[in-house]
Amino acid sequence: MHEMGIAEQLVNIALDAIPEDMEHPVVEIVNLKIGRLASVVEHSLTFCFEIITKDTPLENARLKIDVVPVTVRCQSCDNTWEVTGPVFTCPFCKEGDVQMLTGREIEITSLELAE
Repeated sequence: MHEMGIAEQLVNIALDAIPEDMEHPVVEIVNLKIGRLASVVEHSLTFCFEIITKDTPLENARLKIDVVPVTVRCQSCDNTWEVTGPVFTCPFCKEGDVQMLTGREIEITSLELAE
């Protein structure tokens, strides 16, 4: 389950983002962007996150996940579109030379701290 490794990295990044001079910080929400092709199972990621955040400022924090669609750009005709199926052929010129723009990212966009 690679979600454990992803959760560990997210926790490390989030903890590093908390200002060192804050006394007893409590993170309530971790906002994420995860691409459709990132191969992340949301339930597994949430489970792993809950386990490894025990006794940290992230304990009881909720993951709020924004799923990023797969978008590509055709290298031949320069059109951009959202891919919704398994075919990566350009719907405009029918070529298969495409560049993926979004859909594989895993990133923290923000942390929401308790007051």
